Amino acid sequence: MKSYDNFGNIIVVKFPRSFSLKEKKKFAEKILRKQKGVKTVLEKKEKIKGRLRKLSTNYIAGEKTKEVLYKENNCVFRFNIDKTYFSPRLSNERKEIASKIKKGEVVLVMFSGVAPYSIVIAKNSKAKKIFSNEISREANKYARLNIALNKVKDKVELIPGDIKRLVKKWKSHPTPFPRTRDLAIMDYTRNRSTRNFANYKGYMRNRSPPTPDVIVMPRPQLKETFLKEAFSLSKTETRIYYYDFCKVDEIDSVIEKIKKEAKKYKKKIKILNVKKAGELAPYKIRLRVDFMVL
Repeated sequence: MKSYDNFGNIIVVKFPRSFSLKEKKKFAEKILRKQKGVKTVLEKKEKIKGRLRKLSTNYIAGEKTKEVLYKENNCVFRFNIDKTYFSPRLSNERKEIASKIKKGEVVLVMFSGVAPYSIVIAKNSKAKKIFSNEISREANKYARLNIALNKVKDKVELIPGDIKRLVKKWKSHPTPFPRTRDLAIMDYTRNRSTRNFANYKGYMRNRSPPTPDVIVMPRPQLKETFLKEAFSLSKTETRIYYYDFCKVDEIDSVIEKIKKEAKKYKKKIKILNVKKAGELAPYKIRLRVDFMVL
């Protein structure tokens, strides 16, 4: 059985192992004829893996490109499909999260990738500020581009780097929060050897942490919960939207895990909602747990 994801100008197909190259090309040509906006068909080679969630694809038909132009929720995104992670299946989920953001709130998006959650929130809510954190340099490069494309520079600020290390630095160097544009540091992704990159490192080392009203955690499939970092940055009434992966009969165990982590880090929480946010495989789901720090 064939399944595919539509990324706008590119479609990625997961073919059965029994398919020959001729059969794959025939199916791809059929897609190109029927879907006018699609210019390229790629084959998904293997599962998304690793903390950076990279996909591996083969060219099958159409234009030879892996550069995506994708639109959703009044936003537009560019990224390389093999170098950065993006799921079009989370479009409605991103819209729903944006609808939960209240006027004037400060939001932190962890594991933000090319910034889809951050930008959808910026364009579809009245949030005051969105901080977008991602460890991948390639993803941050596209995130900066997408922030510019969607004209949300005044609302979305990139905080590149490993959130674990950043939290440690912020806690040990509690200094005033400088404005990114004043330091002119975001060009660091173009040339790491420039003075801008040195400014960036100093900036991240000396800045104080954001104090978000909302933390969004669209985590990849990792063993670590990263709740320690979320709780460290939270305050009273911070709402956390936490994503996890589990079997359908393990939902209660995920909730218990969150409660244990909260107790471990001396935080009281209130569970607000539990939602199945997508099916990954038979009996395996993406789970979203919404809770508030008391």
